[in-house]
Amino acid sequence: RGLPGACHIAAMAEEAGAEQKKWVPPPVIEDLFKATQGNQFASINRPTAGPRSEEALPAGDAPFQLYSLATPNGWKVGILLEELGIPYDAHVVNIGKGEQFTSGFVGASPNSKIPAAIDREGPGGEPIALMESAAIMLYLCEKYPEKGFLPSDPRLRSQCMQWLFWQVGGQGPMTGNFGHFMVYAPADQVDARNYGVARYGMEVQRHLDVLERHLSGQGDFCGNSGPRKEGPRSYLVGDTYTVADMACVCWVLLLRKTGYDRPGQPRACEFLGLDKYTHVKKWVDQLEAREEVQRGIRVCAGSPKPWLDEKKE
Repeated sequence: RGLPGACHIAAMAEEAGAEQKKWVPPPVIEDLFKATQGNQFASINRPTAGPRSEEALPAGDAPFQLYSLATPNGWKVGILLEELGIPYDAHVVNIGKGEQFTSGFVGASPNSKIPAAIDREGPGGEPIALMESAAIMLYLCEKYPEKGFLPSDPRLRSQCMQWLFWQVGGQGPMTGNFGHFMVYAPADQVDARNYGVARYGMEVQRHLDVLERHLSGQGDFCGNSGPRKEGPRSYLVGDTYTVADMACVCWVLLLRKTGYDRPGQPRACEFLGLDKYTHVKKWVDQLEAREEVQRGIRVCAGSPKPWLDEKKE
């Protein structure tokens, strides 16, 4: 038999190269941890929970104490507190410095994630620690039902809860994962970043389209997916402003603003094509026009309540 042709040799080489590149996990995950070095939060990422330093939480005079940072998850609770108009003290938690791992913060949030809160006037008049943004929001809505941000009607209340679960289980994590690969992952991990941005960016677009279809009037929460007779929606639940809007708008706001924008890269809003989601844009515009929303997304942005600092100046 003759020698293999050039095309055959090239195909064999390509096949061999593909086999060499095939990913095989090491015996234990710890062997991979060094590969995460170079991302912005590598110095604080660990596979363990609990306090790393002994430090009590600061506290003010108000019954409700918020420990947060001006990120989308922090914005959610900040917006609700401003909408409720109740007295509260805000305290900035610098997650880049690892302040979420102090003994005081872990006492409020075993998960060491912002936001966290302590209500000194909790159930039975006793203090209660609160973690996880949506759980804090539900707690506050149930404590102040007269504000109407969590519907009392069983059907609308169920819809509101569904959107909250959608937000914390899908929209938030997927958008955050997109942001990690878009701007925080190590610069030299080109293949990983391409894969991560494509995988999670596609999910971000799908979640935006879920909002777009709903706000355009598709679906009726009775099992029908087509247009409802009432037409487009102004808000997510019952055409009334609720905690669902406050929670779901924040990650869209991040994409519209500059949170995932970096020099030398396209703007996140243009990269993802946000302009094509016209009903989402209208919805975000009307929410962002609210003074309470404008203040809420500034809570713990450099200082507890920056607008108060500006008044002093």
